[in-house]
Amino acid sequence: MSKNPPLGHAEVLCGHIHSDNEHCGHTLSDADFMRYSRQVLLPEVGEAGQLQLVDASVVIIGLGGLGQLAAQYLACAGIGNLTLIDMDKVEVSNLPRQLLFNDADIGLNKARVAKQKLKGLAPQCTVTAHETAFSAETSAHNFAEVLQLKQQGKRVLVLDCTDNFATRQAINRRCIEAALPLVSASIAAFSGQLFAVDQMRFPSGGCYHCIFPAQTRVSQSCSTQGVLGPSVGVMASMQSLMAMQLLLSMDSCDEPKSALFGRFWRFDAKSLSWTAATLTRDPHCDVCGPKEIRSSSDKPSKL
Repeated sequence: MSKNPPLGHAEVLCGHIHSDNEHCGHTLSDADFMRYSRQVLLPEVGEAGQLQLVDASVVIIGLGGLGQLAAQYLACAGIGNLTLIDMDKVEVSNLPRQLLFNDADIGLNKARVAKQKLKGLAPQCTVTAHETAFSAETSAHNFAEVLQLKQQGKRVLVLDCTDNFATRQAINRRCIEAALPLVSASIAAFSGQLFAVDQMRFPSGGCYHCIFPAQTRVSQSCSTQGVLGPSVGVMASMQSLMAMQLLLSMDSCDEPKSALFGRFWRFDAKSLSWTAATLTRDPHCDVCGPKEIRSSSDKPSKL
């Protein structure tokens, strides 16, 4: 329907040819064109980019302060499929910063409530809810659908919105094993953190375990340190923005020029300032580091 030229006639995006004919025979409906018009107006998005979002799938693990807001942003932006994972129930202390929930939801599972409410906010989005904790044991079931879509060549992404160190390690490990891109965000007190991991597109950036080895002692979380609601909103917005840019392939494929990968962003909510540090892969990382294998000659070689 739209005559707006999407992202140029043809351009190579990380090995993927993006062209006017990519979604052959598919265009936005009049209603969707009006709904997403502010996004479609961006030359970096266009109609083809919006169709990419419609075709994309995102897994959100943790429906607390970060996850419930990221789910709203992504569903309302036109993401076609969301998978929500959380075993927690809504508590009264959640309400000042988890704005998707209200008093009537107290005692109900967060993923289930979020799914119901997102239907009203973004009826075009297919939402699946898993009322379970994420772990090595549950990951196969939690990721089954998104891995199938990945095999079909669909754009997929995982958001870590949890505040549990062991869970974050399990998410990172599973994403590395399944070659799934991961966007991780967290905040406690006035300190926020944000970074992206993708071993396929940017292996030199390492992974969560490279930054925080499993033996790291972590005591900070918003439940123990406290947090202001708007600070959580800042991190959720940035996490959602990073996810959308990655799904639209707006980041450079060239590792030295990458703006999103290979950086560890810190947000100071007191001074309203951002700082960035360069991430490098730990060659001895137990999760993403090179693994020794035995060849037929029984000589060790590196993967």
